[in-house]
Amino acid sequence: MARHGVAGKTNAMRMLDDAGVTYRVATYEVDEGDLSGVHAAQLLGQPMDQVFKTLVLVGRDGDHVVCCIPVAEELDLKKAAVAARDKSLAMLPVRQLAAVTGYLRGGCSPLGMKRAFPTFIDETSVLFDEIAVSAGRRGEQVIVNPEELVAMTSAQLVDLVR
Repeated sequence: MARHGVAGKTNAMRMLDDAGVTYRVATYEVDEGDLSGVHAAQLLGQPMDQVFKTLVLVGRDGDHVVCCIPVAEELDLKKAAVAARDKSLAMLPVRQLAAVTGYLRGGCSPLGMKRAFPTFIDETSVLFDEIAVSAGRRGEQVIVNPEELVAMTSAQLVDLVR
């Protein structure tokens, strides 16, 4: 299957392994001063439209939603709210991220969260044979087929960016 870093496999990698999904792991040096997906894509030498960041949002009723969009793009909160059938969504405060997902900022994966949340992936993902998302640890990305990622997360493909 895939090779993994010194620290071992993440929950996301184990889920992909258990499902028999082929993936690759790409690693990069973490810069605590710049945890952005754009920086990660640059360090990996990957096209920005093929590296997706994972954003966690909270609805008016306190329910959580996950959105994956290309790292250089900005999430359109109105489009995300329409997709989630919620009146409005807001970004989950960073200080709550680990408690809700089990992941830290800069290492949040749509796979292997503490709970499965409604997930939406930007529709541009299927334009590519593979995309990169966080492997669930800073400095590691899993490169997977977007259609397999959609199936693994029970995601909906929607237009999410401005």
